[in-house]
Amino acid sequence: MKRLGASLFALFALSACNDPGLVGVRGISEATAAEVAGCTLITNIRMAPGVYGPLLADQGLRYARNMVKDEARAAGATHVVFDLQRPGEPVYEVRAGAFRCPA
Repeated sequence: MKRLGASLFALFALSACNDPGLVGVRGISEATAAEVAGCTLITNIRMAPGVYGPLLADQGLRYARNMVKDEARAAGATHVVFDLQRPGEPVYEVRAGAFRCPA
């Protein structure tokens, strides 16, 4: 039984290490609307951060932004443009456009 518990813990730890929301996403760049003016819009993506509040809001926002980037990359995008957020205001939804730009 101990061996099964250790194996499950190791499996969970390895899967967390590969979670793009935790480790970030390569192969996709953040851009401004002006920078993607000549690019093709692939899709618009929305995601709610999983946690809120004074202690975990930043981690929840970072996770949601990374997951939006991963979804955009999976859709074939090369760049994402996040909607602007007002500094200091809580974020209840992360919104971004996913674009494919020529190389």
